[in-house]
Amino acid sequence: MSNSSSITEFLLLAFADTRELQLLHFWLFLGIYLAALLANGLIITTIACDHRLHTPMYFFLLNLSLLDLGSISTTVPKAMANSLWDTRAISYPGCAAQIFLLVFLISAEYFLLTVMAYDRYVAICKPLHYGTLLGSRACVHMAAAAWGSGFLTAVLHTASTFSLPLCQGNAVDQFFCEIPQILKLACSDAYLREVGVIVVSVCFAFGCFVFIVLSYGQIFMAVLRIPSEQGQHKAFSTCLPHLTVVSLFMSTGMFAYLKPPSISSPSLDLLVAVLYSVVPPALNPLIYSMRNHEIKDALRKLITGCFSEGINCLMSSA
Repeated sequence: MSNSSSITEFLLLAFADTRELQLLHFWLFLGIYLAALLANGLIITTIACDHRLHTPMYFFLLNLSLLDLGSISTTVPKAMANSLWDTRAISYPGCAAQIFLLVFLISAEYFLLTVMAYDRYVAICKPLHYGTLLGSRACVHMAAAAWGSGFLTAVLHTASTFSLPLCQGNAVDQFFCEIPQILKLACSDAYLREVGVIVVSVCFAFGCFVFIVLSYGQIFMAVLRIPSEQGQHKAFSTCLPHLTVVSLFMSTGMFAYLKPPSISSPSLDLLVAVLYSVVPPALNPLIYSMRNHEIKDALRKLITGCFSEGINCLMSSA
């Protein structure tokens, strides 16, 4: 038996036992990570550089890309390093930092998606008041509230989790540190302290979920009242990316934490963790840019401009 005061590191779950499969996981994660960095980086750069995209919807999208970059950078690089160097170790402070950052970024993203639902509600249901209700100051305040709420949530959960005495060893059944796996290591009579924090977080999460559902209920009713089919299609197309991202975010997260214990297994838990922590940050930029002509045009101009500047620099130096 061990306690938290004697634990200096945790042992993460290895993807595979053979060296060949470990290297395969490294290259697979490297490809996904680089794709996520490129896609989210392009979204951020495009929105920041194109003045036509300086609107509330794209301001929130820029914040979403920042959160996606942070969340995938919290888990994937360490997993790649462990696979490359054939190790499972993560230090005690490193594990605490990983949990703090992951809870902070994922919670902030959920709050931000709730704010983005409000943005779509105002744009479609109250278009004449859009500029008043979602001015630049209001947008900054709402984005700051999302980031701040995520930060407070992370502080509460991290402090509560790592104040528990750990009596069940230091092996974490996941490829990154997460709260449920750390709670499995806690003494049987101690983990109840974290339950209160979890209940409060669930209540807030449920409140955000209800707000998103009610917002889209009002949106769909308003869209169906639009007389022209073209107008309905245009209104739906502005909501579809956000609705897709919310569905992906919530379905993977709910399955990860609410699946029945009877179907739980280390391999399934590993797969589900990849689905909710790695896949959404890589797919979100594609979902938002796939059918968005404004982003496509801005991206095309950005890439063309960078390519032209590169050609001019080469020609001037020759």
